Amino acid sequence: RQYDFATRFIELAGEINTSMPYYVISKTMEALSKNKKGLHGSKVLVLGVAYKKDIDDLRESPSLKIIQLLQEKGAVVIYNDPYIPKVSNLRHYDISLVSQKLTAKLLKSADVVLILTNHTDYNYAFIVKNAKLIIDTRNAVPKSYPNVVKA
Repeated sequence: RQYDFATRFIELAGEINTSMPYYVISKTMEALSKNKKGLHGSKVLVLGVAYKKDIDDLRESPSLKIIQLLQEKGAVVIYNDPYIPKVSNLRHYDISLVSQKLTAKLLKSADVVLILTNHTDYNYAFIVKNAKLIIDTRNAVPKSYPNVVKA
């Protein structure tokens, strides 16, 4: 019984992890809707595609699934990741993108910014100042701001 419980706990953790990209998409759609925008046609800036912060490993990254779902729903997706300059030739995803330089102009041009990997290289005060709307999936922005939605 002790092992069955642990096994079920691991299975539940896996189920939660698998459903998180869909939750992020839902929160993004909800936040855009409150700003009278739809996801289809919106410019979405993804910050961080690496599996975890401060590494250059894409394997098992939930960001890839989120990007795929965004593209399937008609969003225009761009990304920035200081550790991953290009995303292409992936086994399970048909994604081909190049990391964009993170500038005030880029942040202001996006309808929504998704913080998916909380790299320490990111200046979150700068991001909050310049982005219209942010979905913070990593609790990277420590304070509450009107343009930040925690997911």
